[in-house]
Amino acid sequence: MATSAIGPGFLTQTTVFTEKLMASFGFVILISIIIDIGAQMNIWRIIAVSEKRAQDIANDVLPGLGYFLAALIVAGGLAFNIGNIAGAGLGTNVLFGFNTKIGALLSGIIAVGIFLVREAGKAMDRFAQLMGFVMIALTVYVMFTAQPPVGEAAIKTFVPDQIDMLAIITLVGGTVGGYITFAGGHRLIDAGLKGKEALPEVTKSSVSAIGIASIMRIFLFLAALGVVAQGLALDPGNPAASVFRLAAGDVGYKIFGVVMWAAAVTSVVGCAYTSVSFIRTFHPALEKYHKWIIIGFITVSTLVFIFVGQPVKILVLVGSLNALILPIALGVMLVAAHRAKIVGDYKHPLWLTIFGIIIVIAMSCMGVYSLANGIPQLFK
Repeated sequence: MATSAIGPGFLTQTTVFTEKLMASFGFVILISIIIDIGAQMNIWRIIAVSEKRAQDIANDVLPGLGYFLAALIVAGGLAFNIGNIAGAGLGTNVLFGFNTKIGALLSGIIAVGIFLVREAGKAMDRFAQLMGFVMIALTVYVMFTAQPPVGEAAIKTFVPDQIDMLAIITLVGGTVGGYITFAGGHRLIDAGLKGKEALPEVTKSSVSAIGIASIMRIFLFLAALGVVAQGLALDPGNPAASVFRLAAGDVGYKIFGVVMWAAAVTSVVGCAYTSVSFIRTFHPALEKYHKWIIIGFITVSTLVFIFVGQPVKILVLVGSLNALILPIALGVMLVAAHRAKIVGDYKHPLWLTIFGIIIVIAMSCMGVYSLANGIPQLFK
């Protein structure tokens, strides 16, 4: 889940908002972490207790709702996986000078290879863990070379000069929005971590996953802050790359290539796995051949990027729809949490329910705003 969250968009968003808000971006990160934890704890606990995937829980709450949720997830996942493949191609271009499309093709082949091994689930987990460690370690190195004003960042995290609501919503959507929170929730089911007896471990995992993604976000924020605090201008065409280059020279630029590639490929793997997990329970054939459907999902994403490029208008629309997935999914989970036929004799904590309701209302308002602004752009 954590490495699915850390994708090309994650790197770009963090850098852009740091340049805009400076040290006050620390406050945005803090609030988004609180919201992320509230959303993820609710969703993962209900998935674990019900021992069902989100689409099946949604169908139990309201027949047909699970199919609607699955359609949103798969459409969003396919569109954004094209962007993830593009990010992987960019990473290989920085590292080896490959043509971006050639690099994307090779990265797609590597992602497919993970699902071709016999123990695909374990291979996916180990790959994500290794790449997550590499990303964080390299970003820490760049952060130290950037020499950020840590004291100012700490103060502004609690007493910001300005509060940017859109930045908070963007970060929440990028960490637990769309398919991302289910990358972990559904993986728990497949790994056998389910039932009330597993709740302590599920709760711990839900918080630690947010923690890992947030640690990466904080280190990248401090690296970018160190650069912009010196008055250096970031390249608007690739702001994240310019942070690494300005902080650590050509070595930093190569490090960015590694980070970008690792972030992109782990997001490709997590997105494909999770998107397919939303349809595999609808028919026995889908369950039987789900591994090959995942491979097909990655293949289609790769070929679309190579032959068509990034479908910008589709990405705009799906991005707007994606903003609505979290409140829909979380809202369904909160209803399910109080249905005995779904969760049995489990009693969902009242404070978690209230926390979840607040998140649903806030994210719904911003999701509608995002959708209203996204659709008109398609017709410009």
